[in-house]
Amino acid sequence: MSGNQPDTNQQINPSVLITGGSGLIGRYLTSALLSEGYKVSHLSRRTVQSGKVMAFRWDPENNILDPSVFEGVDYVIHLAGANIGERRWTLKRKDEILSSRVDSAKLLHHVIINNGIRIKAFISASATGYYGSITSDKIYNENDMPATDFLGTTCRKWEEAADLFGNEGIRTVKIRTAVVLEKNDSALSKLMKPAGVGVLVKMGRGSQYMPWIHIKDLCNIYLKAVKDAEMEGAFNAVSPQHVTNKFFMQTLAEVMKRPLFPLPVPALVLKSILGEMAVVILQGSRISSKKISNSGYAFLFGNLEKALENVINEQVIL
Repeated sequence: MSGNQPDTNQQINPSVLITGGSGLIGRYLTSALLSEGYKVSHLSRRTVQSGKVMAFRWDPENNILDPSVFEGVDYVIHLAGANIGERRWTLKRKDEILSSRVDSAKLLHHVIINNGIRIKAFISASATGYYGSITSDKIYNENDMPATDFLGTTCRKWEEAADLFGNEGIRTVKIRTAVVLEKNDSALSKLMKPAGVGVLVKMGRGSQYMPWIHIKDLCNIYLKAVKDAEMEGAFNAVSPQHVTNKFFMQTLAEVMKRPLFPLPVPALVLKSILGEMAVVILQGSRISSKKISNSGYAFLFGNLEKALENVINEQVIL
């Protein structure tokens, strides 16, 4: 991975504890960390051993977390959070989405600080939803204010919980993630489903932007956040290439060798099926990748067609 500066304080085989390690990003990131010689453990609702990875039990909803799980841990990567696209956003579901991210981060902070546990960095997932569900001519960067809609508010509170670590002098990194390109368990996999009946479809007007990132680049950015002691604050994890939903779906259709249905799924239909959650599909603006690039990270996949070809042909190697 080019451009990453090693943390001069790293010990041999440093240890990383991941929350949400069984999720999409967690699984790929665990593999990437192990391949680079890191010791990896997970916080999970179940205590299980999976190969080289031990999962320690925690229960954020009931504030259950044994401080001993942090013994020897150098870095904490916080990925835990309810899937925003799993089901309709009822008031109860919105509360689950928010609390699963914020309350769990606060529990980590409480246990680590109150027990005098020393870690080198706290690295938290976030999302480009920080900038809101809006389609505009603006290209958003890390200095922009959070939106006041549900996603913007959720991401703001998520990051504020992570910043509790920064307030204690612990290096804190927040990774604002775009749509992740991965074949089997991602937003992309949902977009690919209609291909099973022989056709792909555009969503809404198609003019909304779709910030995206290849799973390999996302994992490499997390690896950089671990290794690079100068990396601190919020970073957009998005490809440098800005594309609309229409362009994205046209490219996906070409790569999959499937026709693209000439008529888009109307916004009213999507809203009737998904409710408020439809904004995730129907809106989107451009997000800048300049900060992470200026920090020394070189994207492996800056071109959508190449990225989709790699993912769909299952050439991902971590």
